Amino acid sequence: MIERDFVSRKKKEFQIQEFIRANLRGVGLSHSKIQRTPLGEKIVIHASRPGLIIGGGGTNIKKLTKELKKKFGLENPQIEISELENVNLVASAVAERIAVAMEKYGTMRFKAIGHKAMADVLNSGAKGIEILISGKIPSARARTWRFYQGYIKKCGNAATTIVDIAYEIANLKSGIVGIKVSIMPPDVRLPDDIQLADFEEATEEMVNEEESKEIEAEIAENTTTEETSSKKTTKAKKAEE
Repeated sequence: MIERDFVSRKKKEFQIQEFIRANLRGVGLSHSKIQRTPLGEKIVIHASRPGLIIGGGGTNIKKLTKELKKKFGLENPQIEISELENVNLVASAVAERIAVAMEKYGTMRFKAIGHKAMADVLNSGAKGIEILISGKIPSARARTWRFYQGYIKKCGNAATTIVDIAYEIANLKSGIVGIKVSIMPPDVRLPDDIQLADFEEATEEMVNEEESKEIEAEIAENTTTEETSSKKTTKAKKAEE
């Protein structure tokens, strides 16, 4: 019974997140989180354009709140918007921007769109990026175009935990085009990144550790001798009494 409740709750959260992603297109949405509070459900939306989510006078956010209440039966949903610091380092926002640009300009400028997105991500400090655009572009025959630059992990634990991957769909006249964006974020230490310490610094640290151990050993010996001497004196006093 507990397992069924857990699965149904996670399923409902996933449906809410997909509903938010479908309705908030073009706002640079990264992801959304659902937190349960005593006052109701708290939905945190991470996006690059919070003004478009709120709307003029809060009309858009009020409309979204009513739709969430009606469709998913939420009693008191509280929507909180968190602005992204750097949009170019979020794979979902980059993929959405590529899809919107392709829907606006068509398939003839897809190379310029891909190179522009790749340059923006690398200028923001990312270590590497890979963009895959699959579909009937620019001709009637489907194929996959690959834009990549820098260093990016393709296998192992780092590829699943460190690399930010996102998928997006662009609805064009020629059909649906799939977009996959993979970004290697900056300031990430990889498992194979080994740094060699300076020999002099390492020897100084070893000497300091040995000295500290010797001092601790001397203190322990002094404390033990003091305890034994105090015990002997107390025994002697008792014997005299």
